[in-house]
Amino acid sequence: MNPIFLKQYEFGPFRLDPAERRLLREGKPVPLSPKVFDLLLVLVRRHGEILEKGELLSSVWPDTIVEESNLSVTVSTLRKALGERPNEHTYIETLPRRGYRFVAPVCEVTDQDREAPDQDQALDIRPSVSIKPSLRLLKPGVLLASLAAVTLLIAGFAYAWRKMANGGASDAAVPARVTTFSGFQGRESSPAFSPDGNQIAFVWSGEQDDNPDIYVKLIDGGSPLRLTTDAADDLNPVWSPDGRYVAFYRQAAEDGGVFIVPALGGGERKLIAAARARFGFRTIARAWLSWSPDGEYLATSERDSQSGPYGITLIARATGATRRVTSPPAPEIGDFSPAFAPDGKTLAFVRINSAEVEDLYVMPVAGGEALRLTFDHSPINDLAWTPDGREIVYTTRRHGMQGLWRIPATGDQPKYLSESGQSVCCPNFARQGRRMAYVQYANDTNIWRLDLTAARSANKQAASTKRMIASTLYEGAPQYSPDGKRIVFVSTRSGSQEIWVCGSEGERPMQLTDFRGPHAGTPHWSPDGRQIVFDCRPDGNADIFVIDSEGGRPRQLTSEPSEDILPSWSRDGRWVYFCSTRDGQTQIWKLPTAGGAAEQVTKQGGYEALESPDGQWLYYTKGRGIPAIWRVLVTGGEETLVRDFRLPVTRYWTITNKGLYFAGAESSARPAINFFNFSTGKVTSVLAPEKGLPLGGPGLSVSPDGRWLLFPQVDQRGSDIMLLENFR
Repeated sequence: MNPIFLKQYEFGPFRLDPAERRLLREGKPVPLSPKVFDLLLVLVRRHGEILEKGELLSSVWPDTIVEESNLSVTVSTLRKALGERPNEHTYIETLPRRGYRFVAPVCEVTDQDREAPDQDQALDIRPSVSIKPSLRLLKPGVLLASLAAVTLLIAGFAYAWRKMANGGASDAAVPARVTTFSGFQGRESSPAFSPDGNQIAFVWSGEQDDNPDIYVKLIDGGSPLRLTTDAADDLNPVWSPDGRYVAFYRQAAEDGGVFIVPALGGGERKLIAAARARFGFRTIARAWLSWSPDGEYLATSERDSQSGPYGITLIARATGATRRVTSPPAPEIGDFSPAFAPDGKTLAFVRINSAEVEDLYVMPVAGGEALRLTFDHSPINDLAWTPDGREIVYTTRRHGMQGLWRIPATGDQPKYLSESGQSVCCPNFARQGRRMAYVQYANDTNIWRLDLTAARSANKQAASTKRMIASTLYEGAPQYSPDGKRIVFVSTRSGSQEIWVCGSEGERPMQLTDFRGPHAGTPHWSPDGRQIVFDCRPDGNADIFVIDSEGGRPRQLTSEPSEDILPSWSRDGRWVYFCSTRDGQTQIWKLPTAGGAAEQVTKQGGYEALESPDGQWLYYTKGRGIPAIWRVLVTGGEETLVRDFRLPVTRYWTITNKGLYFAGAESSARPAINFFNFSTGKVTSVLAPEKGLPLGGPGLSVSPDGRWLLFPQVDQRGSDIMLLENFR
């Protein structure tokens, strides 16, 4: 039977492999997002043809209605990946008002052309010196030497052949290979190899994607074994070094903490109660546990008080006694994602300064000064030591590339791990065999609109929702303009998180900011609709900025070394409220828009603030993960509790004349959007979104006439566990 050779495409220095979904430039992988790869494949397969915009939209986004701007952004991203400069058309030609054409010469090849050399070249064991002349013409010594050379050559080839057959080929000869470990309905996360490398413990949300629990599964096959069944979120499994137990973190309002369960199933044992995690399963990647190689301790993230920073704490397995290892300064959020080095002498962890400023550190377990390894001020989701203890692999975004990066534990420049691609997290290594597990995920968050008139009616089923602002990436933080005719929102459709505006129906989207890396967020309109205030970290430090709503250059309002975030306007436009740590604690401050010094508003803690529509009260939350809303008169006075809503997502709330809209639920199962009536003090359900709400925010906005409610929704999300063989 003839073998089947798969078609590939070569153009310039590139080779496009559809089967492996890889683009190589001179043999080195070029990271592409799925939609950028799809677009390139369509263009290359029909090179030389003019492809209309509508045809490309239907080919690349077959099941989604998206704006034409999505195509423009994707083409721009592809051009950058191919190395095209502005006004160059080496590969892609733009035909105004029509579409695009791939203009570079393309050569169609197969893997036979790439991998099947001439048979004589593939298995040539003939000596380099011909021995065709009669043996009688050669001297005995020369004859013996020649025969010995041939014998050694054949023996050497045979040895190399046996070594490859036995899996002992050199690292350079065996390429990395990626396979799928799990592909279940729902989401899988947090893979952890057993000590013998034959099993993986992991988190699975179940076929209904509603209850994250701990499972164990053999790598070579079989069905997963469910270890936990609690209704709360069970997260971050780690194996005991002897392979007998699995520890995990349970996120629950009343009975959360660190637990141990037998790896073959059985009763749980609670080691320690722990503060409710700020980062739940829906973030996929935040780790809370690491088991020491000697089996005596579990490292976790804990804090001494509800408002204090998190620090790395060691829990004695036998007694549950705790010992604090790190003590970050109070203004910082704290230390997370602890990971013991293979020799048990060093701990790696992530120190979070603010919501988007995170860096990697290492320090001796016995105590001492922490060594900072990264200086990117970029979110780091998870990390793992390589088996030899020389490097740390972690998840972050650098130079516009999100994925797994590796850095020496002694410090140096990080290197991108291109084999795993983008949209990945949760690396974990087997002790032996050069095998790494990680998570491949996909999230598509869009902005929806709810008809509140129908939602308030007796027949709530008649309440209609409509997707308003959509792309294949993240769309969130929507806010209606004061006249209700426009919407400001946050989007990553340009490749970085920027501020955008559009019409009230989602039409005419326009990008306002262009920081190209640092996240811009929390946009709010000025009362006259002419300006938009937001926060950003262009130099690593969080500050407040303002920009004209029609476009222009952002103007920086704050420049203190503190974290200044979450701005909003007073109703008269004279002040901008914001959260700041400039006095050493998280408090609400206000800055006069006409110029002048900032003034502190709250004294007992404050986080995100919104002024009431009548301009009399300032409503605010007190901190990340603190589930309550407070208020104080704008002129000052007593700070009083409005209601404890038990919010799992702190930033999903907004205020109207009649009350508060907020989102709440006890777990990561779909939170409902509710309404708290000021007059009656009652809470009524407004909407249970068909799918989940994303983390972050602000998440809710009501139109000035009170008819519409905007909210973001994760329309598509999923994650699978992948295996990378022959990690080098």
